[in-house]
Parts: sequence; structure tokens; C-alpha cells
Amino acid sequence: MGYHPDVRVFEVFDAETPGAPGEGMGLFLADWYTREAKRGGAWMNNLVDQNHLLGQRPVVVNNLNIVKPPAGEPTLLRWDEVITLFHEFGHALHGLFSDVRYPSQSGTDVPRDFVEYPSQVNEMWAWDPEILRSYAVHHVTGEPMPTSWVDTMLASRQFNEGFATTEYLAAALLDQAWHTLAPEDVPASVDDVVPFETAALEAAGVAFGPVPPRYRTTYYNHVFGGGYAAGYYSYIWSEVLDADTVEWYRENGGLRRENGERFRRTLLARGGSQDPLASFRELRGRDADIAPLLARRGLDA
Repeated sequence: MGYHPDVRVFEVFDAETPGAPGEGMGLFLADWYTREAKRGGAWMNNLVDQNHLLGQRPVVVNNLNIVKPPAGEPTLLRWDEVITLFHEFGHALHGLFSDVRYPSQSGTDVPRDFVEYPSQVNEMWAWDPEILRSYAVHHVTGEPMPTSWVDTMLASRQFNEGFATTEYLAAALLDQAWHTLAPEDVPASVDDVVPFETAALEAAGVAFGPVPPRYRTTYYNHVFGGGYAAGYYSYIWSEVLDADTVEWYRENGGLRRENGERFRRTLLARGGSQDPLASFRELRGRDADIAPLLARRGLDA
């Protein structure tokens, strides 16, 4: 029984071994539907942090804000909601697969510029043709999505990526510019904000009128009210790690249990118990390479 009638609770078990049932790992709560007094957006929380110190198993919740259908009708998702669901479940796996001693190092308790990495890796499975066939089906006939549609969706991933990458980098570099100021250099007047922005973007080489930064200073909530101070770059750095990991999966045969188990043990289970980049190097055998991300975005030519 969840904390609300719409919340579904799942007990998660590890894989069974010959002659023995799988071991209980924790609880996963699915709070999918929007409702009055529930904040918007999508997120994951650890209600209980896995840790061996106190012998606690994880209790993890995923929150979305899907419109609840009428009784007896199926829940139909837009494509962006599908991606969000896969993304947040990646965070959930990070919490559920945690295997650390201290609560402060459990699951997603990792540096800001690493925490989005496992969830972005999980997004890749939404696009995988083999998995797509299992869930992207007609809600009445059960017919899978036509191959031509799948091909079009995959090709569309690179649409407008030049614009999206430039506007994001401009915002990330503007964030860095604000947070590298000495206190005495912070503009004292509102009138000085735009000139500061202009100078910062020009100095970073991203002052391009047709593609302004995704956020301007005066409504940049991530940086000044959302806890991302000097860390807005973390999204794309996490994607560098993510794209390189997707390449690792491809190099090693793709959707194989052995690959998933290695990713789990090497990365997800470690949480913040060691330098996350050391975990990445253990998985990949080297430091991260930007080339897979450039290829994914069609920017490698």
C-alpha cells in the first residue's frame, strides 16, 4: 500500500540463482499521475538510502505528472513522457542497485556533474529498436510501430542539434562567468547585467545573435535558485559519459545481461563510495572521449 491510492509499490528482487530464490533488494514506488497539490515535473527520491551500516535496503520513488485516464482506459504517453519515464527509472536503478556502507554515499549521492549520467544511459533503451518493439505498440491492436516510423524517429534525434548545443553551452558558460567573479567585481546595478552577459559570451566565443543562451541571467533559476551554481555544465558532461558508455555497450554486443551486470557492479552499485570517474575508467578502460557525443548530435563532421 502506497502513500496515495495512485501509487504502485513493487518489491524488487535480485536475479534468481540455481536452486535459490532471488534476494529481496528493496522497494520501488511508482507515482506516475498528476494530482492536486503535487508539484509539476518529474523526479526520483530515495525514501530510504541503502546502506550496510544500519542494514537498510533502499526505498525509491519515481514521480511523473501523467494525466490519469478515465477508469478502464489505458494510459497513453507522448514520446517526451516516455523518455522522461526511462530517464527517471535510470535514477531509480542507481538507488536500488546501491551497495555501499554509508547512507551518505548511497545511490545518487554523487557529484552534481555525475548524477545525470546513469539516468541518461537508461534513456538509450527507449530508442533501442529491440526494446521499442516491445512497448511501442498500438493500444487497441497490439501492432508494433512501423519500421519506417522508427527510422524517422531515430533520424530526428539530430534535428536542430547545432542550435540546441550552442544555446546550452552559452548558458553553461554564462553560469561559469558569474560564478568566477570576485565579490568586488559583481555588477552593482541592474543596468550592468546585460553588458556583463554580452562581454562574457564574447569572451567565451558563443556570442551569436541568432542563437541566444537558453537562459538569460534574470530568469536563470537553475543557477540562482535551483542549486546548480557553477554546475549547469553538468548536463552535457554527463552526456559525454553517457554517449561513451552507449558506445561501450555497442562494442560489447549491446543488450546482454553480462554488460548490464558489469554496468551495475562497476558504476551503479558504487554510489559515492569512490571517485565516480574512477568507476567510469574501470568500466571503459580509459577516460571519457567526447567523440561519441559529437557523433550522436551530428556534430562530428
